[in-house]
Amino acid sequence: MTSINKYCNSLTKYSRFLTREVSIGDLKIGGLNPIRVQSMTTTDTMDTIATVEQSIRMINAGCELVRITAPSMNEAKNLEVIKKELVARGYNTPICADIHFTPNAAEFAAKVIEKVRVNPGNYADKKKFESIDYTDSSYESELERIRNRFTPLVKICKEYGTAMRIGTNHGSLSDRILSRYGDTPLGMVESALEFLRICEDNNYFNIVISMKASNTQVMVQAYRLLVAKMIETNRNYPLHLGVTEAGDGEDGRIKSAVGIGTLLEDGLGDTIRVSLTEEPEYEIPVAKLLADRYSERKNHQAINEITTELPYNPFEFNRNITNEIINIGNHNVPRVIADYSMKPEVTAASLFGVGYNYSVPLDKWNLTDMAVDYLFLGDNKIDFEIPGTLGLIYNSQSWLTEKNKNRSYPLFCGEEYFETKDKSSELNFVAVTIDILSNEFIQKIKNEKTVCLVLDSFNKHTMPELRRMAIDLKLNECKLPFVVKCNYNNLSEEKFQLYSSTDIGGLFLDGFGDGIWIKQKECVSTQICNSTAFGILQATRSRISKTEYISCPSCGRTLFDLQETTQKIRERTDHLKGIKIGIMGCIVNGPGEMADADYGYVGTGVGKISLYKGKEVVKKNVTSETAVDELIGLIKEHGDWVEKLS
Repeated sequence: MTSINKYCNSLTKYSRFLTREVSIGDLKIGGLNPIRVQSMTTTDTMDTIATVEQSIRMINAGCELVRITAPSMNEAKNLEVIKKELVARGYNTPICADIHFTPNAAEFAAKVIEKVRVNPGNYADKKKFESIDYTDSSYESELERIRNRFTPLVKICKEYGTAMRIGTNHGSLSDRILSRYGDTPLGMVESALEFLRICEDNNYFNIVISMKASNTQVMVQAYRLLVAKMIETNRNYPLHLGVTEAGDGEDGRIKSAVGIGTLLEDGLGDTIRVSLTEEPEYEIPVAKLLADRYSERKNHQAINEITTELPYNPFEFNRNITNEIINIGNHNVPRVIADYSMKPEVTAASLFGVGYNYSVPLDKWNLTDMAVDYLFLGDNKIDFEIPGTLGLIYNSQSWLTEKNKNRSYPLFCGEEYFETKDKSSELNFVAVTIDILSNEFIQKIKNEKTVCLVLDSFNKHTMPELRRMAIDLKLNECKLPFVVKCNYNNLSEEKFQLYSSTDIGGLFLDGFGDGIWIKQKECVSTQICNSTAFGILQATRSRISKTEYISCPSCGRTLFDLQETTQKIRERTDHLKGIKIGIMGCIVNGPGEMADADYGYVGTGVGKISLYKGKEVVKKNVTSETAVDELIGLIKEHGDWVEKLS
C-alpha cells in the first residue's frame, strides 16, 4: 500500500495502529493497552444519586470510562460531588465531562475530574447554517478567535493532568468549517486538527480524537482520512470509535458493528462506545463483544499483502461497477441469497422467514420488503410453484436433474465450471476461495458473460480476505458481478449479528459486492439471518428496505423520554420504506443530523419539540403530547406518507 492511501498498518494482516498512550486517571488508553469500552449516563447530572447509581450499573457491566454531560456550570460543579460519591462507594472509574457550547463549564470540570470532551463544532461557535465566503485572512482571524477561547482549557488540562477528547460530530460541524470544506469527512478531520494544533502549540498531548457520524460511510471515511493525515504528519493520537444515533435493537447493533467493526478490522481504534437508544449498561456488552473479537486475531491465516496502488479510493464512496446478469451487478441493488441447503425439506411455509408468505385461500404469494432474491437449495428439491421474483440456485449436479430450469441456476466450484459442458445460458454461479482466485483463473474466467462469482472465505480475518479478492478482481480488470459469502457456526444471536455486520459491512462501505450470502449453522433462525442481511445493506446504504431511524442515545441533555418516543414514532412509521427520520433528544446534534434525515423530531425545551424537513425547522415549540401526530402530518404534507397495510 503506497503512502497516498495508507491509513493503517496493513490491509491484509491484522495489526493494531500503534498510538501514543494517554492517561485518564489510572486508566491507560492507546499504546499497547487493550481496546477500552465506555458509555454515557442518561440521568440528569444534577440528580447526584441517580447519576451515581446508573454509573455503578455501567461500571459493573464493564464500563471503563463514564461520560456525563455538563451543559452548564452547575452540572460541571456537580461532577465533583458525583465523583466523591462514587469514590465513597468504592468506585474509582474515571469520569469524562461532555461539554457543548460552555467553555467555562469545561474549564471547571477539567480541574475536578479526569477527562473532558469538547466538540470543535460548538465549543467556540454557534451553528446558524450560514454560508460564509472567507478569505484566507478572515479565516485566520476566526482561528485566532478560537485559539483565544480554547487555550485556557488546554492550559488547565496540562496543569491538572486532565485528558481531553477532541470529538468531532458530523451533525454539528460549525458554519465556518462547512463554508470552507463542506459537509465532508475532510471537514470533520480539519475541524479536529484546528483544535489539535492549538493543543500542540501549548505542548499538551494527552488527547484522544473521534470522528463520529450517523452515516457509516461518512464515519469510516473520516477516521481513515484522520489516520492518513496523522501518518503524514507523524502524529499518533488514540482513536475513540463510535457511530452516533445508531438507534436501538437489531438495527442499532448492526449499524454500530458496520461502522466500528470496519475500522477495528484494519487495526484502528483504542476505545469504543456503542450508542444505542437503550439504557447505557446495555451498550457495554455489545461494545465488549466487538472489541474482544480481536484479542486473538493476530493468528489468522496469512493473506498476501497488497503492494500496488489501491484500485479504489478508501476515503470516498464509489460503487464498483460490474456487468449486469439478469438482476445482479451493474446498478442493481445488491441481492440477498438465503441458504436452504441444510434444511431437511423446503416447503412453501418455510419461506415465511425470508419474506414470502403464501396464502392458501387466495393461492398467492405476499412479499415483504425483505423478501430474498435467491434461495440456495444445494441438493434439496421443492414441489411447489415459487414466487415470480425468486430465483433458485442448486449444486451443479442437482441442477442438471431439474426438469424445469425456469429461474433455476447452477453453482459450480472453481475449475468445475470449465470442466462441465452443461451450463445455464442465463446465469451461472461460480464459488471461489482466495486459493482458487489466482490471476490466471481470473484471466481465464473474466470474459464469461453468464458468470456471477461467489467469493467465499473461511479465514478468521474474513473481511480483509474478501476485500483482497475484490481488489484482485479489480486489478485484473474483471467486471464479473460477485456475491460475498460468509460462514458462521455456533454463535449467539448477538455475536452472529455483530460479526456478520463487521465482516460484510466493510466491503459494501468500500463499494464492493453485488450480493450477500450468509451461511450459518446453529446460530440463529432463518428470519434473523435474513433480517441481518438486509440490515447490513441498510446500514451501509447499499439497499434501503425499511424506514431508517437516526436516533441518539439518551443523555443528561435529553428533553423527553427518548426510548418511549422512539418506539411511538417507530410504531407509526416503520412501514415507510426508504424514509430517514431523525429523533434527537436535544439541540447539540439535532439540527446538523437533520441534514442527513428526511424528517426530524428534536427536543428544544422541556416538553417542547421542533420538527424538521431536512435541516430546515418547519414547526417550533410543538408540545410533546401532539408532536408525533404533527410529525405524521408533516410527512403527509410532503407526499411521503403511505397508509399501513392491515
